[in-house]
Amino acid sequence: MASPSNLFQPIQLGNVQLQHRVVMAPLTRFRADEDQVPLPQCLEYYAQRASSPGTLIIAEATSISPRHSAGPHAPGIWSQAQIQGWRKITDKVHAKGCFMYSQIFAPGRAGRRDGYPLYSSSAVPMSDGGSDTIPQEMAESEIWDCISDFKLAAQNAIKAGFDGVELHGANGYLIDQFSQNTCNIRTDHWGGSIENRSRFVLEATKAVVEAIGPDRVAVRLSPWSTFQSMKMDVDLATQQFSHIIKGLKDLRLSYLHLIEARVVNNIDCDKKEGLEFAFDIWGKSGIL
Repeated sequence: MASPSNLFQPIQLGNVQLQHRVVMAPLTRFRADEDQVPLPQCLEYYAQRASSPGTLIIAEATSISPRHSAGPHAPGIWSQAQIQGWRKITDKVHAKGCFMYSQIFAPGRAGRRDGYPLYSSSAVPMSDGGSDTIPQEMAESEIWDCISDFKLAAQNAIKAGFDGVELHGANGYLIDQFSQNTCNIRTDHWGGSIENRSRFVLEATKAVVEAIGPDRVAVRLSPWSTFQSMKMDVDLATQQFSHIIKGLKDLRLSYLHLIEARVVNNIDCDKKEGLEFAFDIWGKSGIL
């Protein structure tokens, strides 16, 4: 007789007790208005997905501030109108017995200008972009301002009724742009070494933990993704993300969310591109 699956067994993730282990991953839907306030369709969408009590729903990538925004129709979490819009959604999700985390992010060079520069770790554009997509390397003060924006976004998410937040450190967005040398070519203490490239994600996460507590905080990483001109050498990536994951583990977070690429277009990924190294560091509990 086959062993029973753990898939439908309860599990504790940080501050929430889930009734099973099927989690809804964040999926961008652009169902916000021009002011980046969630629309009624957004409420209906998440309410439908809260149909099985005890489910964790991770909301779509949500911009932390006007200067670090994905642009109109992608939701934000800095204004009172946005907080109130999300509150309607989290209230509905909770009424159906489910839980919800906000995925907070800054797009970096993958964003839109909208009156602000395209910020990144370095002035390195994505490979498929033109001269207009060359980002502005962030100054020291701008880096700390961004970390403050992450902290405020987390506090606003709790005001909006979310059970916690997930910092989006994957898929070539700003945190990832600091973590990987495909974009980060700085020579100061924010780049140039594994430790320095890890600094931004660790400092941002520490700030959020200090603001709302570690059992409400998670981070998403994608060590092997080629999306938006990312992906390091396999051996260096393993060292880089090992250092990051060790630093995050020390913060005793709610969970770690990892993406493992199996194919790129129609090509199988290198067999070395697995997540076993991460499991060995983090352990297999509290990992998505």
